[in-house]
Amino acid sequence: MVCDTPVRAAMRGRCPRCGQGALFAGFLKVRPACDVCGLDYTTIQTGDGPASFIMQIAGFVVGFSALVVEIKFHPPMWLHLIVWLPLVVALSLALMRPGRGLMIGLQYRNQT
Repeated sequence: MVCDTPVRAAMRGRCPRCGQGALFAGFLKVRPACDVCGLDYTTIQTGDGPASFIMQIAGFVVGFSALVVEIKFHPPMWLHLIVWLPLVVALSLALMRPGRGLMIGLQYRNQT
């Protein structure tokens, strides 16, 4: 079964070529190659790109939300810390794996 796009397959944690094999060996560790089609993942390097984009996205979402809450409700600072710090951590962790998959899928699509 061939996946519709390499980018969509990689964002789901699957091989960008076949859409079947696993892309990750751990939370963010990329496998050396696809178990199904044999695609070599070592030629695709993402570096710190996904982390920098995700920090900007999570920072904007949480920063803008905190600003809106501060303007409308004026909660105490300790409440801001209790709400927004865990939210930015959770949002960053939730977006990290799909973000890395996105970068891998885009690189694969543009290399072929």
